[in-house]
Amino acid sequence: MDRVKSSMQQVPNAIPKVIRRTGGANSLELERENFERGQAVSINKAINTQEVAVKEKHARTCILGTHHEKGAHTFWAAVNRLPLSSNAVLCWKFCHVFHKLLRDGHPNVIKDSMRNKADLTDMSRMWGHLSEGYGKLCSIYLKLLITKMEFHIKNPRFPGNLQMSNRQLDEAGENDVNNFFQLTVEMFDYLECELNLFLGVFSSLDMSRSVSVTAAGQCRLAPLIQVILDCSHLYDYTVKLLFKLHSCLPADTLQGHRDRFQEQFKKLKSLFYRSSNLQYFKRLIQIPQLPENPPNFLRASALSEHISPVVVIPAESSSPESEHVVETDDLVDTDIPALPAAVETKFDDLFGTSAAIDPFNFNSQNGMRKDDKDRLIEQLTREIQALKEELESFRLESGRLCQALRGRVSELEAELAEQSHLRLQAVGESEFLKAELDDLRRVREDTEKEQRSLTEIEKKAQANEQRYTKLKEKYTELVQSHADLLRKNAEVTRQMTVARAAQDEVDAVRKEMQEKVKAAQEVADRQERDQLEQLQELQRELVSSRTELDSLKITMASSQQSSEVLSTQLATLESEKAELVQSLTKVEAELVVQGEELQRVQSSLATERESGVKTAETLQNQLNEKESREQALESQLVAARWSSLHGAVEEAEKIIQDSLAQIDDPAHISCTSSADYLASRCQASLDCMDRLHSAREAFLSDSTGVSELVRVVTQCGHLVGDTIVQGSATSHMVPVEQADALSESVKACGAEALALLGQMKQEDSLSAADNSKLKAALEAILATAEKLRPRGLELQQGELGDLVEQEMAATSAAVESAAARIEEMLNKSRAVDTGIKMEVNERILASCTELMQAIKELVLSSKNLQRDIVESGRGAASMKEFYVKNSRWTEGLISASKAVGWGATVMVDAADLVVQGKGKFEELMVCSHEIAASTAQLVAASKVKADKDSANLHRLQNASRGVTQATAAVVASTKSGKSQIEEKDTMDFSSMTLTQIKRQEMDAQVLVLELETRLQKERERLGELRKKHYELAGVAEGWGQEEEGTG
Repeated sequence: MDRVKSSMQQVPNAIPKVIRRTGGANSLELERENFERGQAVSINKAINTQEVAVKEKHARTCILGTHHEKGAHTFWAAVNRLPLSSNAVLCWKFCHVFHKLLRDGHPNVIKDSMRNKADLTDMSRMWGHLSEGYGKLCSIYLKLLITKMEFHIKNPRFPGNLQMSNRQLDEAGENDVNNFFQLTVEMFDYLECELNLFLGVFSSLDMSRSVSVTAAGQCRLAPLIQVILDCSHLYDYTVKLLFKLHSCLPADTLQGHRDRFQEQFKKLKSLFYRSSNLQYFKRLIQIPQLPENPPNFLRASALSEHISPVVVIPAESSSPESEHVVETDDLVDTDIPALPAAVETKFDDLFGTSAAIDPFNFNSQNGMRKDDKDRLIEQLTREIQALKEELESFRLESGRLCQALRGRVSELEAELAEQSHLRLQAVGESEFLKAELDDLRRVREDTEKEQRSLTEIEKKAQANEQRYTKLKEKYTELVQSHADLLRKNAEVTRQMTVARAAQDEVDAVRKEMQEKVKAAQEVADRQERDQLEQLQELQRELVSSRTELDSLKITMASSQQSSEVLSTQLATLESEKAELVQSLTKVEAELVVQGEELQRVQSSLATERESGVKTAETLQNQLNEKESREQALESQLVAARWSSLHGAVEEAEKIIQDSLAQIDDPAHISCTSSADYLASRCQASLDCMDRLHSAREAFLSDSTGVSELVRVVTQCGHLVGDTIVQGSATSHMVPVEQADALSESVKACGAEALALLGQMKQEDSLSAADNSKLKAALEAILATAEKLRPRGLELQQGELGDLVEQEMAATSAAVESAAARIEEMLNKSRAVDTGIKMEVNERILASCTELMQAIKELVLSSKNLQRDIVESGRGAASMKEFYVKNSRWTEGLISASKAVGWGATVMVDAADLVVQGKGKFEELMVCSHEIAASTAQLVAASKVKADKDSANLHRLQNASRGVTQATAAVVASTKSGKSQIEEKDTMDFSSMTLTQIKRQEMDAQVLVLELETRLQKERERLGELRKKHYELAGVAEGWGQEEEGTG
């Protein structure tokens, strides 16, 4: 009541004065006045400036008042007199009470409150200027209440507490998909406001402390009960409406709805979880837990899995403000002066009234005072007896308090032991985290090794991809599968990166936990010292109080002994009585102080104990999460390694199965190959078998080295499949007996390869996989290929070395001859031609001379590079043997040299005709382009076997760039000369009539069409010529044999 009175004094004009009516007031008016007075008192008790939670009984009275008057007129009449704009706590408690009225009050409360919407909006805008404290919370809460009123005005079918059945929810949308769509958007906005208030309250509280047990914390947390009730219904209705919308509308149209729902689902799940852990909510409300994952709206059957969240409010729940608070004044009864009055009353009852008021008492009239003394002695005796009883009760109370203090000391000692145990446990956990950190460092080192190996795999895979792009279309699918393996390796790399990030996060958590443990240890030590000091002080005060009690007992004993001489020592007794009263008052004050100190110590210990328990729980949860995350990452890493190996083995099986299927394909009969190419494929496969064995042994000893095994398995699949196909193609070119034997060997090789890969697919049989049978099958195919090689091939290729030297010499001679002819033509032109023609000829011939010099430098650089290639690659063999061994490369080099020499000769002939005026400038430009292409072919043929760091290779590349620039100069000078020599007719149509112009226009169109047709035919002819040239060049350089081998 004191708190209510003080709050009433703080709010000016809180209760409206009711003027009493005289005489004419009837019972209805009196009832109305009593109702308004009671509502005003309850409203002002519920909405005051004290930072405590709103009492439930006052809010319930306001709710019942709205049902009694079927509206909220009285509520708003009382609220409008409150200074809501000047006190944030007052406004916050108004929002809480108003929210309760909107939910549980009469339905007309929403309609009556809409008249004050503008005032609420202005108040929200005003409080929104504050960035912290109750001001910011009031702004958010007012926006929520305005949104709630607008929602219920737009959707009158929804009650204030949002409780509806599924049928009522369908009726609210009127079976119209547009209404359901708009209703979902409004619910999203409504739920967004609820979540904003949720987040605002939590962000304003210091969650590291037990705020839910303090009055200020409960004042902020109390309105969240209404928010939780609203959010549970809004979430349920949103899920049902989204499922209904997905059954009527395309999924793309509702993408925005799904994204917004996902965001609100995460926030609501987190807030429900945080609220359920608060001590304040555990006794007042049972908060539901949302599912781990949000519903899948793209699957209609997921609606049956949805469980509506139900908020349960216990029937016997009691708010903290309704708990009984024990006042210290109730412990000791200090109303001592009442005892003499009671004694005097009993005396009057026994012996009658006093003489002053008894008319038949003649003793007083006669002046006899002996009865007065006796009465005074008896009265003092009774007072002494009452004091004895009071002292006895005081002694018993003191004993009880001492016993309580001893129990409290025992509790404090137990809590100190518990804190010590928690400290030791935290030290053990820190050591465990250090061990985990060392393990993670080792995992990081292994991850870095795998990263480097994966980088090497990517580089080699790119080289393999470039090499296999030249194969036929039948191997396109195999190359794509190889690219899939590379992407899997990249996924493994990404997982490694995630593991490293998790390790960094573990380091940060470890440091944070060490700091928290150290801080908690310091706080516990400091609290232990403070508590010991407080206990010592309480003990000293108890000793002093006992001493005073003993002195009081002695004093009372002396007063009993001196009771016979009370008549002479009345003044002394009165002084002793005053001293006793003062000492009792002092002892009472000291006990009150001790009780308050004890209560403060108890509250501080409870707070610290709860904070320590919460800190320990938080640390334990973080440790569990980190352990589970590390285990998940480790399992994912192992699974990724095995999945990559399994994928590589399956891809190799598909390659070999495809090769075996090609053998039985009737279209494969036309494919042929040479025994020489088959032998090279078999040798490459045997080399790969050795690498496969080494990689498998390395993987069995260390499972992190899976990258090398994946690369070797993929390469073995390609090589063995190619050997099978080439073996079958070679059998088409040999006699029947040898063809059958070769076919059987090829099929046996395929079967052994599939058996080996089948063993490598299983984790338990990988260590027992043996590739000796597959190597034996490949050696048998290699022996057969050696037998089938033609014996006269060496003799036929023995002339290649001399032919290379001859062609390079012929090319050099052709370039020298061309340069000499150009010089001769330049001299003739200077002697014969004059003017523009001489200038044009000199410019063209000068550019041709520069081109011949560049070609000459190119040929010389190519000779030097070939010499380096032969010297570095032939070993102990001779130069001719090197050319024979690399016959395909030699033939390409010979073809490129021929093309360069022929191009130089043709360009000189074309330049001669141009200078004489008989040739065409276009022929000279085409010859220049042809020379550029031939030199590019020569450079490419020389670079195939050259070292990339060779100085001659760099000189050859520079010479090639010089030829390109000289070719461009020839083309530019030719175009310039052509533009100078050719005459351009001036187009003068001034003398022509309209008909003549029309006729000329038609003739020009006919000529254009003829030229376009001719141009198209010439382009087609050029295409056919290039095709034929490609075929002839392929036959000359052995391309056909390569195609048969790959086929």
